[in-house]
Amino acid sequence: MPGKRVISLLPSCTEIVYEIGCGNQLVGRSHECDFPAEVSGLPVCTASKINHAAPSHEIDRQVKERLQDAVSLYDVDWAWIRELRPDIILTQSQCDVCAVSEADLQAAVLKELDFTPKIISLAPRRFADLWSDMMTVAQALDCVDQAREVIRKRKGRVADIIEKTAPLKNRPNVACIEWLDPLMAAGNWAPEMVELAGGRNLFGEAGKHSPWMEWSKLVERDPGILIFLPCGFDIARTRQELSVLVERPEWKRLRAVAAGKVFLADGNQYFNRPGPRLVDSLEILAGIIHPELFSFQHKGWERL
Repeated sequence: MPGKRVISLLPSCTEIVYEIGCGNQLVGRSHECDFPAEVSGLPVCTASKINHAAPSHEIDRQVKERLQDAVSLYDVDWAWIRELRPDIILTQSQCDVCAVSEADLQAAVLKELDFTPKIISLAPRRFADLWSDMMTVAQALDCVDQAREVIRKRKGRVADIIEKTAPLKNRPNVACIEWLDPLMAAGNWAPEMVELAGGRNLFGEAGKHSPWMEWSKLVERDPGILIFLPCGFDIARTRQELSVLVERPEWKRLRAVAAGKVFLADGNQYFNRPGPRLVDSLEILAGIIHPELFSFQHKGWERL
């Protein structure tokens, strides 16, 4: 029986499809889907309307302006989608900034296509939603058994961390920053991951969208560990944009800065993608927060 024809419009969905052994069913992807490497050969079905080369504050302005006017941040190549004739389109309804929204897609499908693909929309908010999202995709692609085994192994890695961190009384205060200008703390699954990794999360609430925050509040709470993982940025871009904070007079007085415990993480590839590599992201956090207990060899982070 031939597999389904699938287009993924979200990097985390693409990673799930490959992780559960169904990469051969993908026929199209979003412009942001870049892992694993073999996905690069698939037709690109979306494009961003935002200038991502602009500084952080300008990207923020563009996004807010378009959302205020109820304008999508993405263009969809319907000519490609008509040609590819997918049975399933994977997207999300968690964040209008992260990918083509379910509502936009549903409305456009009726207008643009002479067939009706099934739209599967994920809305992860907490760390545990990773497992249910993987099963949702697996059920749609008829590969439930493979997904169960993948989930079992990934859960085992999470359990290994919890076993070591659960008894800890020494839990450093940790601030995870998801945007630099203006400042935004990491929400959704990030606060839980900090706690699982043996830290005490200072900003952001588990299961809720990432909150804006004031620089004065960060200075006031003065975290022992400071981790920058801006949405959509790799480490080099984060380092480049960080000058907006490093040049502030209070920067050198921060406890994390004085102790050499400021870290840059690849938010784009790891922490911002609620796919299988959230487990890798958890291991990165555990290694940062408790290097005396963990020595994972992940790339995707470095000390400032």
